Amino acid sequence: MDVVFSCFKCGEAIPVGSGEKVRLRDTCPKCDADLHCCLTCRFYDAGAHNQCREPQAEWVRYKEEANHCDYFEPLVGASRRRGAGAEATAAARKKFDDLFKI
Repeated sequence: MDVVFSCFKCGEAIPVGSGEKVRLRDTCPKCDADLHCCLTCRFYDAGAHNQCREPQAEWVRYKEEANHCDYFEPLVGASRRRGAGAEATAAARKKFDDLFKI
């Protein structure tokens, strides 16, 4: 059974076969973004220490680039696509700003 996760840059569905791993130099077939990076990992959390929920992982400076993290696991069933939710963010910002209009 294939595991499917999404490219953080373009949202392309990436299948990974059973028993296979995302390798360091794997890239998205659509946009050529690195796949073995923090933004496609299930442990990535912008609000966590080192922006990672894996307590033993080392800090990675460039979250969009391939890295050697041993704890990498692809984020399955969700997407961290850049720009996703931008409309909802803009609507929330507008509602907030409208609260303080005179």
